[in-house]
Amino acid sequence: MNKILHRIATILPAVLLQALWLYILMRWLAPWAAAINVVLSVLAFLFVLYLITKRDEGTYKILWLLVILAFPLPGAALYLFFGNKRTTRPLRKKMEAARPLPAPQADPAPLYAALDREDRRVAQTFRWVQDITGFMPAPNRSAKYFPLGDDMFPVMLEEMEKAERFIFLEYFIVENGRMWDSMVEILARKAAQGVDVRMLYDDLGSISTYTKENAQALRDKGIQCVAFNPLLFIKGTLNNRDHRKMLIIDGKVAFSGGINLADEYINHIEKHGHWKDTGFRLEGPAVENYTRMFAEFWNAFAGSRIPDAFLASSAAAEKEGDADGCVLSFYDSPLRPVAASNELYIDLLSQAKNYAWFFTPYLMPGDALLDAFVRAARRGVDVRIIMPGVPDKKLIYRMSRSFYRVLLEAGVKIYEYGPGFVHAKSCLVDGRIGTVGTVNLDYRSLFLHFENNSLFYRASLLHDLKMDFEATQAKCTERTLDNIGKSFVKWLVDGVLRIFAPLC
Repeated sequence: MNKILHRIATILPAVLLQALWLYILMRWLAPWAAAINVVLSVLAFLFVLYLITKRDEGTYKILWLLVILAFPLPGAALYLFFGNKRTTRPLRKKMEAARPLPAPQADPAPLYAALDREDRRVAQTFRWVQDITGFMPAPNRSAKYFPLGDDMFPVMLEEMEKAERFIFLEYFIVENGRMWDSMVEILARKAAQGVDVRMLYDDLGSISTYTKENAQALRDKGIQCVAFNPLLFIKGTLNNRDHRKMLIIDGKVAFSGGINLADEYINHIEKHGHWKDTGFRLEGPAVENYTRMFAEFWNAFAGSRIPDAFLASSAAAEKEGDADGCVLSFYDSPLRPVAASNELYIDLLSQAKNYAWFFTPYLMPGDALLDAFVRAARRGVDVRIIMPGVPDKKLIYRMSRSFYRVLLEAGVKIYEYGPGFVHAKSCLVDGRIGTVGTVNLDYRSLFLHFENNSLFYRASLLHDLKMDFEATQAKCTERTLDNIGKSFVKWLVDGVLRIFAPLC
């Protein structure tokens, strides 16, 4: 509720501006009202033309066009303050000031040579992701898939107990309870032993679950703790949240996936039925990307730097032997001109020959990704999406369902998880390539948030992901054109909801 109130608060100044303008126009400028309106209409037209010529997601542009044409003054003010990428400049400056990091130690040339020999199309995808994000692939020495937070949590505690040099944590939601309290007990003990312990959490994501007093209590225990993009006042970077989730230990082990640090994620408490999530544990040289991801953010937003020596530790953990496929871990950023995961999913759908399966809690894709789903299904690819059966946010759930019809008509199969809420964010294409990470199939995740994702190729983890998908689907209800209903009112509501989906 707090997050919704804050989003409403961002709109109020622009609405008040329009009201003030109308009052001034009627009170003092009435004789010139017609001429003024002509000038404003011309300016609005030029502003709309500027939006049309911008390279941006179509759905997002349509929303702003409607807002600006209907309410020129507040619409333009809202766009300039929240909708324009220029509003990310404060974050961009911090990121640029924190660079550069030491160059990666690994040389990806041998890995790319092997990929070129095996599947040049996949090699192109990996090179393309590296070009966009700056992160390189690595041999996958060990990757363990977890179908539930319940399964991953005890392994996280076990690995934290082994820490000798550092423990880095970065999460969107932190909440006191069994999960977090158990971790804090280990973190405090390790900090007392001289282990470098640092925690980065999103201020808005944890606004109702983690207070400044909680953060100070961590510092009192010797744990460095920083809030990302603090919500001190309404600002243009309000929507740019740190939705990343990672735990890195000594540069040797990393955990990631959809799992936040709160008790519902391990099913210790029940909020929306059974909580279905996915995560993984990495070992070896592939961990280096996670250490570097954390270091970039910490150096930018914490006012101190990660020691360079920590960034080299994962390369030192390289072991001889055959690799279990390869992995490229990276983060998405609204500061970049290309939305990495959105484009990656479009690319993977274009590669799919047999099947493309997705877990997601929210389904509000932009036009390009929606078209990629439709094209894949129409050419005979088995496209499936598993969604929650119990919503965590009813309005968002209804918006997600507004996209069902166009997907179902194209042949996409949609399943809803009967026991509860699906929070997993994973995809699998033809059993050979796939992702596990923090990226939802909605506009905020794909375009506005900082996210992290891991792209796996020929890794045994993908087999485990497939087994989990099939087991989860067995607990789902399939949605079809026959049971989603059809009427003029529903069509109208769905159309309106899809227009405003980029705001949610």
